Amino acid sequence: MTTRTIAVVSAGLGVPSSTRLLADRLAAAAVDRLRAEGVQAIVEHIEVRDLAQDVTNNLLTGFPSPDLRRALATLTGADGIIAVTPVFNGSYSGLFKSFLDVVEPGALDGVPVLAAATGGSERHSLVLDHALRPLFSYLHAVVVPTGVFAASADWGAGTEGGQGLESRIDRAAGELADLVARSRPASSPAPLAVGVDFASLLAGASARR
Repeated sequence: MTTRTIAVVSAGLGVPSSTRLLADRLAAAAVDRLRAEGVQAIVEHIEVRDLAQDVTNNLLTGFPSPDLRRALATLTGADGIIAVTPVFNGSYSGLFKSFLDVVEPGALDGVPVLAAATGGSERHSLVLDHALRPLFSYLHAVVVPTGVFAASADWGAGTEGGQGLESRIDRAAGELADLVARSRPASSPAPLAVGVDFASLLAGASARR
């Protein structure tokens, strides 16, 4: 069985948080879909709330703390990403954006991303297409077709007509799982050559010129 890593980014501010709840349900659905495709998923959580001060300091100084460095390594080393933000003033939260602002350019190139958001009213669901999708497209990530928005009324609502929250979660998780299962595992640093002296490497390079 092959193995893939899913990084789950949750930018909720409260504890408990509906944003984290949605992130957990999306992750569980993605794990189930990957398992059905013969892929074992390792889920790693990034709670942006716990990194707020570290993110601010990095923006001001350019130096990440050990905790922020580990979170960024988790994000950029994942085979797929689930990113969930609360909606404030019609867009993603400032903390969510600030966390992504400290990601190195090119680090998310080609990485599948499931974008999701939570808000008090379903009228804020446009944040998926007008804010989150352009943001991750700018970062050259591959955003799955279905985004998931959960309004307050969605929690505990039914699934008539396939429009309920569970239906949207299952569809988006399936799309992410399909991309992650088909992708090559996240690359790791190439090992150093062992047992070859530097003079031999130079001689070989000269012979090929």
